Amino acid sequence: MKLDLDITNYAYPSRREIILGKKGMVCTSQSTAAQIGLDILRQGGNAVDAAIATGIAMTVLEPTSNGLGSDMFALVWMNNSLYGLNGSGYAPSGISRSVLNKRGVTKIPDRGWIPVTIPGAPAAWAELHRRFGRLSFKKLFEPTIQYAREGYAATPTLSQMWTKAATTFAPFYGKKEFSGLFQTFFPQGNHAPQIGEIITLKDHAKTLQLLAESNCTDFYHGEIADAIDAFSQKTGGYIRKEDLFAYKPEWVTPIHTNYRGYDVWEIPPNGHGLVALMALNIVSGYTFNRHNTADSLHHQIESMKLAFIDGKKYIADARFMKTDMAYWLSENYASHRRSLIGETAIMPTPSDPDCGGTIYLCTADGEGNMVSFIQSNFKGFGSGIVIPGYGIALNDRGNNFSMDENNDNCIMPLKKPYHTIIPGFLTKNGSAIGPFGVMGGFMQPQGHMQVIMNTIDFHMNPQSALDAPRWQWIGGKQIEMEPGFPDNIITVLREKGHDIIINPDLNAYGRGQIIWRNEEGVLMGGTEPRADGVVAAW
Repeated sequence: MKLDLDITNYAYPSRREIILGKKGMVCTSQSTAAQIGLDILRQGGNAVDAAIATGIAMTVLEPTSNGLGSDMFALVWMNNSLYGLNGSGYAPSGISRSVLNKRGVTKIPDRGWIPVTIPGAPAAWAELHRRFGRLSFKKLFEPTIQYAREGYAATPTLSQMWTKAATTFAPFYGKKEFSGLFQTFFPQGNHAPQIGEIITLKDHAKTLQLLAESNCTDFYHGEIADAIDAFSQKTGGYIRKEDLFAYKPEWVTPIHTNYRGYDVWEIPPNGHGLVALMALNIVSGYTFNRHNTADSLHHQIESMKLAFIDGKKYIADARFMKTDMAYWLSENYASHRRSLIGETAIMPTPSDPDCGGTIYLCTADGEGNMVSFIQSNFKGFGSGIVIPGYGIALNDRGNNFSMDENNDNCIMPLKKPYHTIIPGFLTKNGSAIGPFGVMGGFMQPQGHMQVIMNTIDFHMNPQSALDAPRWQWIGGKQIEMEPGFPDNIITVLREKGHDIIINPDLNAYGRGQIIWRNEEGVLMGGTEPRADGVVAAW
């Protein structure tokens, strides 16, 4: 399918050249993981095999962002059809709003046992492979097991994130529930690996071997499940073997909107990809001729604010959402919210529907199959709960639950929380353009909107679309902007009432990957300049 962009178009000085390939491509934020995925393709694996192998590798090569206790979502283009897999977990059966109220909890914390949900990633790897994999499941684990046992060198961004985590978790040192975290990731006290330092994770190697040999069932009803249950009961956790045994990932129908002739696809709630689609529908009512003018930025920001404030209030486990999905994707909704946008910044408030820590990777093979894959613990090492002897860092996804009983997203046993990780996919006229994603908590739908507009409205190639400076709505009228926006544009936005903060921390703006495929089958890859990533192709 022809993309209306010039692959030589670099709107900004690029840290990397665009990478082209024909037989296969893997884009990640860790170069070694990308090479693992590419090797799987060279051995005859397809895009799904490469995505799973790369995702497994990232639990060891970038454990500051995801791990063996993560959740995972995927959009899979296979044999000219798009499939969605929701590998997020639910709250344990023993936790509820009333249970927490009795403990004096009024807000879900981000560390400890309370925010831990049942990990979905291992089961999702197995399910994805069962349906679409080609190579043996064990083979996909072999390279990562070797790196976990023999070690690998810390990369610059990984070292930076590990150092930040050391500060974050320092107050929890000595608490019994956090003992596994310090044994596994800080065995030398509060020391974080420096650039070039060798990291070994032998507990990860043991667990990965068990997962490979059991097709991941051991995690949910075997030795690993027993270990999780035992440590949970010993240290005041809520997870029990019965919760793990009952878990299964869910195949879902992807949702989409048509944006200027292209279909943009996301996983449906409990993920918040819906926010990106809502914002694109609102902003589609405007025409932009130039990139990053004060006018275009103002309308993008206002559209995102209005969509996001609704998403934060109404997105939840789809079984508990009171408003039909069609409403949020309707032109009636988009035009109503668009009508609120004027020449100055507004303080967004939710609409009334009744009146009207992550890694992202993507893969492609020479047969036209492609995968958009995202995996996360949410905030760094997640909850800080690590199962001793197994290296399983449990997520803190439950932090996104509400304690308001009137909120669709109120915590409840066996309910999935509002989820921030979202893989994206782009098609046109029923043909695949390719996978894309920008990880980073609540930055994710904002990053999706910006790279899609960079691609479609401003005709940028994948690398330029990722290189361009980004903004992020924080709340109210507050906007964080990356260095790189012209001073005169920032001045005009402030005059329009936007509270602009220049934040030089590049980690605040997410880390993305893109693969587009043209009508001749050529793969065009872009990787995040804000990370240690690479596009591996052949």
